[in-house]
Amino acid sequence: MIEHRPFDRLGHERLEWLDTRYHFSFAGYHDPARMGWGALRVWNDDEIAPGAGFPPHPHRDMEIVTYVRAGAVTHEDSLGNKGRTEAGDVQVMSAGTGIRHAEYNRENEPTRLFQIWIVPSERGGAPGWGTRPFPKADRAGRLVVLASGDKADAEALPIRADARVFGATLQRGESLEYRLGAGRHAYLVPVSGSLEINGLTLAARDGAAIRDEAVLRLSALAETELVMVDAA
Repeated sequence: MIEHRPFDRLGHERLEWLDTRYHFSFAGYHDPARMGWGALRVWNDDEIAPGAGFPPHPHRDMEIVTYVRAGAVTHEDSLGNKGRTEAGDVQVMSAGTGIRHAEYNRENEPTRLFQIWIVPSERGGAPGWGTRPFPKADRAGRLVVLASGDKADAEALPIRADARVFGATLQRGESLEYRLGAGRHAYLVPVSGSLEINGLTLAARDGAAIRDEAVLRLSALAETELVMVDAA
């Protein structure tokens, strides 16, 4: 089963400093049929104006993965962490027992990012934050694990959830396959370009909610960058 969620039908909110699309119910957008997908709870497509951002606010018991698509985001939190994550790179925050953080666009151009929230396998634990670069050339023609709850994924940013976050870049005409385990939930969004997944065409920033598909066959219809979550 693959449910196509076209970009122009996603939840939408526009503020003076933020233009955002919601793949799942969030903030002022509520759809009882879109409360999550397995352990995946939130996938927001945010554009943050230069010099603006999310002021300090609290979280707990959530794994928050930020994939920067354009520009950069600057992070600050109550643990004293500070860092800047650029386009194509990833940051992860484990909220654990509680953390306050702020995310700002300190650049002279809009910052565009995916904000992905995943429910942790267990509540509590010490909060933490980390970031690292993931060169797009390393993802050429293959899925690379960006964040993972599996300790065997040593090169990925760690999260405390039964989930893996992947990135890939495909040239037009390139294909790859991914085996989705029984009972798993996948959610895939092309950052740019377009692709076919098991015969369904996705345009840039469309969503695809997937389950009960043993093999995912991805074929790029144009040069494509994509992000996918595989969650319990």
